[in-house]
Amino acid sequence: MTDQAVEREVGRARLRKEDARLITGQTNWTDNISVTGLLHMAILRSPMAHARLERVDVSPALGRPGVVAAYSGRDLAEGLGSLPCAWPVTEDMVLPDHPPLAVDEVRHAGDPVAVVVARDRYAAADALEAIEVDYEPLPPVLDLEAALAEDAPLVHADKGTNRAYVWPLRTGEDYESVRQRADVVVKRRYEQQRLIPNAMEPRAVVVTPLAASGEYTVYSATQIPHILRIMLSVVTGVPEHKLRVVAPDVGGGFGSKLQVYGEEALALVVARKLGRPVKWTESRSEGYLATHHGRGMIQDIELAATAEGRLLGLKVDLLADMGAYLMLVTPGIPILGAFMYPAIYKMDAYEFNCTGVFTTRTPTDAYRGAGRPEATYAIERAMDELAAEVGLDPVEVRRRNWIRHEEFPYTSIAGLTYDSGNYEAATDKALALFGYDDLRAEQAKRNERGDTVRLGIGVSTYTEMCGLAPSRVLRDLRYSAGGWEAASIRMLPTGKVEVVTGTSPHGQGHVTSWSQIAADVLGVPFEDVEVVHGDTKVAPQGMDTYGSRSLVVGGAAVHRAAEKVVDKARKVAAHLLEASEDDLEFRDGVFSVKGSPEARKTIQELAFETFTSHDVPEGMEPTLNAEHVLDPENFSYPHGTHLCAVEIDTETGQTRIRSYVCVDDVGRVVNPMIVEGQVHGGLAQGIAQALYEEAVYDTEGNLVSGTMADYLVPSAPDLPEFVTDRTETPAASNPLGVKGVGEAGTIASTPAVVNAIVDALRPLGVHDVRMPCTPERVWEAARSARRSAAAGKEGSA
Repeated sequence: MTDQAVEREVGRARLRKEDARLITGQTNWTDNISVTGLLHMAILRSPMAHARLERVDVSPALGRPGVVAAYSGRDLAEGLGSLPCAWPVTEDMVLPDHPPLAVDEVRHAGDPVAVVVARDRYAAADALEAIEVDYEPLPPVLDLEAALAEDAPLVHADKGTNRAYVWPLRTGEDYESVRQRADVVVKRRYEQQRLIPNAMEPRAVVVTPLAASGEYTVYSATQIPHILRIMLSVVTGVPEHKLRVVAPDVGGGFGSKLQVYGEEALALVVARKLGRPVKWTESRSEGYLATHHGRGMIQDIELAATAEGRLLGLKVDLLADMGAYLMLVTPGIPILGAFMYPAIYKMDAYEFNCTGVFTTRTPTDAYRGAGRPEATYAIERAMDELAAEVGLDPVEVRRRNWIRHEEFPYTSIAGLTYDSGNYEAATDKALALFGYDDLRAEQAKRNERGDTVRLGIGVSTYTEMCGLAPSRVLRDLRYSAGGWEAASIRMLPTGKVEVVTGTSPHGQGHVTSWSQIAADVLGVPFEDVEVVHGDTKVAPQGMDTYGSRSLVVGGAAVHRAAEKVVDKARKVAAHLLEASEDDLEFRDGVFSVKGSPEARKTIQELAFETFTSHDVPEGMEPTLNAEHVLDPENFSYPHGTHLCAVEIDTETGQTRIRSYVCVDDVGRVVNPMIVEGQVHGGLAQGIAQALYEEAVYDTEGNLVSGTMADYLVPSAPDLPEFVTDRTETPAASNPLGVKGVGEAGTIASTPAVVNAIVDALRPLGVHDVRMPCTPERVWEAARSARRSAAAGKEGSA
């Protein structure tokens, strides 16, 4: 047999294996699934933000053509429990019931009220208008501060409060004592607007029952098939071993499909009642109401520093909008950010307080970055304000405070141990690519001339915690699950390889990356590796995909499982070659005896020899297959520097991104092309928060940005050309040295853009522009600053 290829796969820009099916339409989206006897479910949703349900009469819908069944919340209450919250962040957290179908009260516009099941989706949707509902209006609860007043109307009257929890963190010295010795104190309030996820594929679910055995297969456009299986069992009472959950091709998630939704539970319960398969697919406008939202937060941040710009302390007070209910990880999202507000900076004191607040709006939960973009935004905006206060360049004030590369590993003031990093290298590379000094010189000249079109330069230096993470740490944070991940390797008799992973992709490129990892360890061709995922029957163990954990934890598990295969193969090779295991070398998929290279066995040959089991070592099981469950020892910490230049027409408020440069350090790179794609996608979402996207409610709690005509999702022409590059400091916490990249672009880009906008307008007296920085808001900020300056001159005169 000839020697096998020696080119390493990890680090190679491979085209994605997944893409051929996707671009030729040979996909299996949940909505594509059709089975014999399929029924379609439609959901009537409340048009009111808060109301008591006086009467829900579904009987008129039963007479509509094609309708098979219709149910109110009371009709299904007996077989349906409360939707789960897996993160009770404090012992005394207020946890209201969350019925998948409202029974007595609706608490946000879009809250489900009734269900119709029909022979086709159009008949089901049409029949909804026949349902009769009497609503008794109740006061909406929208303002976070007003919601905490003693006389505020209550979202959940039985709980007696709109305060879900208070979560504090205090580390280092006492903040107040540090504040007393500070030369400069910077206080700012920032608002994180609500964002609505817009995955390419809407949510959908299909449930197929097998009546004879009481088994159910649930197909769902989900990020979390394994978690969903457990939680659906809890909510519906269907035994877990009778449930199979399949995530087919999933067209994006961004956190919105990291959820156990009422529609999934309803479809399962209805399929059980009717004994027939049931499908539900959301419309876009329905998704804007019913899919959880992201962000939604008021941030009061205070920095204490010396006159030279050295940080002494940081204080953060958050009001976090929970929405109407606590969904799967709703209360924990702001808590993730708690550990990231200190970011890459050294300081003596840190104080953090978060208050979760119920409102009569769609619940919030994970959205790309989940708590960490909010933290990075606040600290990076505040660092620019500190630079302005002490008269330093924004880059210089960061240099004076960041952790230097020789100090790693470094335990941050928030208690996290950053294992590796080099902020200096990433920043220097970004500044050079950006032409920072030249842009500053141009800016100075334009400001001196008093140009109408102002140039602004924004800086964002970030780190994030990825790879959720050691199970013991999650226990201490009161999270209900672990942070481990599972993988197994099956060596087939023909020498081909199947990788079974507990992570479930929805656009990240798992199949390609996992093939590269396995191919390198096993020494087999990339094309000979198949990756199996997203089916709890085929891949029974897993903790799924979110928090940039797939590669850091799931990919590392694949690596370890592959190493176990090699260890088993070594025993067989030693036996067949009549040599000691210590005398064998393994390279490029070939075992050979040291000093006798002609005595050799390929790993494919060993797979077949083991399959026949004619001559394996005594007591060895006849398989090379192996599995590994990896519980990470630490989070991982990608970092980087993002720079943005904007031009703002102060007469119209129009903002144009002139250039954008980012240098990210995501540790060792498995596939540069996939990393590039992840960075570009993340940048698009972060820039969208800065400039375009916002969930807007009226005074009655109605979502008025409830369609794509009202909610601005940027397309390619709305975004600039990106200049991206990387530095590389391998992670010490996993065998691959990887750090995660899925959320980096989103986390870093929002403050870079807003810092650039404020930097352009600062000479006019502007210190903040509320996101999204629409032309109207930018124009108004400039106009107000000019008026204030003029009034000041008149007063002094």
